[in-house]
Amino acid sequence: MYFSHQKMCSNIATLFGLSEDDTRKLLIDSGLQWQIERGDISEQQFQQQLEEQTGTRVAEQELKLAAADIFRLNESIEPLLAELKDLGLRLVLLSNTSVTHLNFIQERFSVLSYFDAFTTSFAARALKPEMPIYQHALHNAQCAAHECFYTDDIKPYVQAARGLGIHAELYTETDLTRQQLRQLGVPVRL
Repeated sequence: MYFSHQKMCSNIATLFGLSEDDTRKLLIDSGLQWQIERGDISEQQFQQQLEEQTGTRVAEQELKLAAADIFRLNESIEPLLAELKDLGLRLVLLSNTSVTHLNFIQERFSVLSYFDAFTTSFAARALKPEMPIYQHALHNAQCAAHECFYTDDIKPYVQAARGLGIHAELYTETDLTRQQLRQLGVPVRL
């Protein structure tokens, strides 16, 4: 999935009648977004804090939509996930995300159906690149670190996974990921 924090800020700015800059300060710079993604606060607490800080009340569903309607499917990855499942491999999602975002994706996209387990920051109570989220993912993977492959488009997250002995590569495009998997002996199509 591709996502845009800028779009989230724009959506929420419109909902609350704020500027995008003020909304970014309120969500990102303050750390409020990371609190909900870490599971430190609930969706209700997130909404309450926004309403208190802006003096504006909004409908719960409108806020959830504004916060989560920021995703776009990476269409090239879905065939690879299907191929990996057909090979009998266990797939585990590892994501910094909130329950709001995960629910939105599950309701609107089929891509998560390929995964056997989810390791989310809100459930693990840790954000990448913190070690506990990777350890949680390894537990969900049900195998040793050296038997896992992980890809991410953020270099420090890849480096953290490598620090645990996970085969990890920087994601830039799906065709390159296919090549990386083949180098590890996974017989995916090129």
